[in-house]
Amino acid sequence: MTVSNASPAAAAETLILNPHDGVPITALRYAARGPVRGHLVVAGATGVPQLFYKAFAEFASAHGYTTLTLDYRGIGLSRPASLKGFRMAYLDWAHQDLVAAVDAMAHESLPLFMVGHSFGGHAFGLLPNAERVARFYTFATGAGWHGWMPFAERLKVAIMWHIVGPLLVRWHGYLAWSRLGFGEDLPLGVYRDWKHWCRYPRYFFDDPAMSHVAAHFDRITTPIVAANALDDLWASPASRDAFMAGYRNTRWQAVDIDPAQRGLGPIGHMGYFRRKSEPLWREVLDWFGKHESFPVVRGASS
Repeated sequence: MTVSNASPAAAAETLILNPHDGVPITALRYAARGPVRGHLVVAGATGVPQLFYKAFAEFASAHGYTTLTLDYRGIGLSRPASLKGFRMAYLDWAHQDLVAAVDAMAHESLPLFMVGHSFGGHAFGLLPNAERVARFYTFATGAGWHGWMPFAERLKVAIMWHIVGPLLVRWHGYLAWSRLGFGEDLPLGVYRDWKHWCRYPRYFFDDPAMSHVAAHFDRITTPIVAANALDDLWASPASRDAFMAGYRNTRWQAVDIDPAQRGLGPIGHMGYFRRKSEPLWREVLDWFGKHESFPVVRGASS
């Protein structure tokens, strides 16, 4: 199947997901237009609110995919009244929030797909219900280690982790990232875990306290594509390859995106989901369309 032009999707419906630990998560559901080709979950990046993925979600829904975005706990529409004193672990976003999203979108007669961004590629290997996902396509997933970055970016990251971040956390009780224009504020637990794992060349795979993670990733057999732009300073192809090696028992394909050659303009770490990257979105949906048991259901509940 090749994705063609289609009209924009209708307005999103607000849903409240209920993870097993009882923390309510706010999601937006974009109903498929026309023949329903499948369901899709967008697993976003750290500190990026779900509305950032609205254009992609509308594009996917206009091409027959009922699409769910969500704000992880502590972020965007799922943020509590105050982040000060809000307690959670970084991987709750995978173990709790994304698990609930997959369960909510799984359908007995339609395939379920997932698109990840950065953290989304980490989270997929941790899902106990990942077998419900037929195919997974992730952008900008890397190991997070500063050593994979160009020298100038390493310095910026070092300043963030060792000077600016600790000062913001001491002042506010959480990482007040919005004051720097970097994105959503992050709960304290997210900041601490993220900073710790970024010390390692292969992220949490190299953390002795996280040795159990490998077994979770070994259960994954879902086909995966991991696409990274050559101008992504935070998640270069080398960084991606270091992390994605953890998916040892599945077929995963590396895609290196040359923005200049593709005529897309700068992509960096965030441009994958801006409207200028629509050609990349078409490739994602085309790949989903090659799923071996792919149905097109007319009149099915979306």
